[in-house]
Amino acid sequence: MAELLVDFITSLDGYGAAEGWPGLWGMGGPEYFAWLGDQPEADYTVLMGANTYRAMSGLAAEGEEGTESLASMPTVVFSRSLTAPLSWPNSSLVAEDAVEAVRGMKDSGTSMRTIGSLALCRSLLKAGLVDRFRVVVFPVINGSTGQERIYDGYPDVRLDLLTSRTFDGRLQLLEYAPTVLTGPPGEPADTDPPGEPAEAGSAGA
Repeated sequence: MAELLVDFITSLDGYGAAEGWPGLWGMGGPEYFAWLGDQPEADYTVLMGANTYRAMSGLAAEGEEGTESLASMPTVVFSRSLTAPLSWPNSSLVAEDAVEAVRGMKDSGTSMRTIGSLALCRSLLKAGLVDRFRVVVFPVINGSTGQERIYDGYPDVRLDLLTSRTFDGRLQLLEYAPTVLTGPPGEPADTDPPGEPAEAGSAGA
């Protein structure tokens, strides 16, 4: 069955990057890089927005470690500002609505994963299209220098842990099945009527 995996790297306080810090907060290690090169989702189609595409293709052009494997993966970039052809190998540009495009790709049997692309991931989660939600937490707090707050604008989401792992004695991988909530747990708005299907978000939905 086709699935959609949302994939983030984050500081402990939920930032995707920080001003003045090196890539991966300078904390990438051999176990983490080996995992990046040997993920079971290597054949998934990568989804990203224009800003992430510009950043990642720039890092790849500079030889940033960990970006090599991305060049061989089919990539779909959602943007109305970029123009084809894209410079990144195996990349295609889609200007139509991302939610509808991704829904159609799932229906046709395409498994996908995201990289960065905060607004895109938020839209896909709200639409109930995300089957797995994965974060790798780096042991830093970016209270002064943090950029790209990942979870601003999200709905409430219950996360059921699927797996966890530690890389290089310091990085924590956490993988969840998400369920988008309509209100705090226990409130009537979050309870589905008898006999009615759940509205959104859990694995397999």
